[in-house]
Amino acid sequence: MNIAVTFRHMDATDAVKGYATEKVSRMQRFLRAPMKSQVTLSCQQDRLHRVEVEIHSGRAHFHAHETSEDMYASIDKVIDKIERQILSAKEAVAGKKKGAERASQRLLPDVGED
Repeated sequence: MNIAVTFRHMDATDAVKGYATEKVSRMQRFLRAPMKSQVTLSCQQDRLHRVEVEIHSGRAHFHAHETSEDMYASIDKVIDKIERQILSAKEAVAGKKKGAERASQRLLPDVGED
């Protein structure tokens, strides 16, 4: 797991960096392949805090951003978005596998019926 945190237009603090790293590292439990992540924290117009997260894991790529007046709230919201994307992708893969099994069952003739 590789997590890079970048600060733009603001001072880097260990508290915010640690919080973002902890939240993003929790996403690894949903992914099978090792995760590489880029977190960008920026301050716009002195009040708006923007968080942008990119996660790459094998062939899967996820990206989300969020802007609010509180940096910690922005981090929480963007993590919720990424988690929804990951779970949705996992459900889509599982649905395709189940659909393939059902299709193959429909193509095979029933044995023992006349």
